[in-house]
Amino acid sequence: MTEQAPRVRLEKHGPIATIVLSHPRKLNAWNWQSARELSAHADDLRFDEGTRVVIVRAEGRSFCAGADVAGQDDDFTGRSPAETVRNFYERFRWVNERFNVLTNLPQPVLMAVQGHCLGAGLELAMMGDIRVAAEDASFGLPEARIGGPLDTGGDMRLVSEIGPGWTRLLAFTGRRIDAATALRLGIVQEVVARDDLETHVRALAQQIADNAPLAVQAMKRTINFWAERGMSEAIRFQAASSAPCFVSDDMVVGYEAASAKVKPEFLGK
Repeated sequence: MTEQAPRVRLEKHGPIATIVLSHPRKLNAWNWQSARELSAHADDLRFDEGTRVVIVRAEGRSFCAGADVAGQDDDFTGRSPAETVRNFYERFRWVNERFNVLTNLPQPVLMAVQGHCLGAGLELAMMGDIRVAAEDASFGLPEARIGGPLDTGGDMRLVSEIGPGWTRLLAFTGRRIDAATALRLGIVQEVVARDDLETHVRALAQQIADNAPLAVQAMKRTINFWAERGMSEAIRFQAASSAPCFVSDDMVVGYEAASAKVKPEFLGK
């Protein structure tokens, strides 16, 4: 088997660690390899007493354009449709358990977002504590347009941040919004010029790193505890609810249409 180039790397500079999405050729499109590498870096940082703040940023013109519909590295099948659904359910339980390490790192996690932040990209961005967007950023949940569900809790994190109404609108329509709208809704906390994004986020990280780390971490735990009440139960339900979509005819139609850049015709089966 040919060894795949890393899609996510880790950099450490003093009290600030940076997780870098490093597959710009495909707009940092997300696959299972990305999830494995990200969670491994989060494990590395969890007990790193030298790291006080974590930044997640991306190379290239986009933060993450969504799932890599043409380049998933794992093929989930089963001996029957029921077993295939079971396999998808278990994989999504696994990925949510692993992502939980990132969302609940003791250190604050800052997301630096430019360009496309769609689907899996927006779900990833919502795992951060603070999100800063470049002026050229666009946000959306296009899953319904390709026959897929949301499967890593991004919709529930959006509900916590912006309420159920706007979350339904974004999820049901697949509509994209610009950085100014994302700021108004509360998806991001700051918007800066594209050329200033990395410098601005690093200065923000340093401002946090200069504070008492145990106090900052205690605040994070308390805020997250309040914001994520019911999250563990809901995300298990989401894994079960999402799994059947991955054996639907509609998802095959949606992925093929997305790859061919044509409009899909869904039949609801």
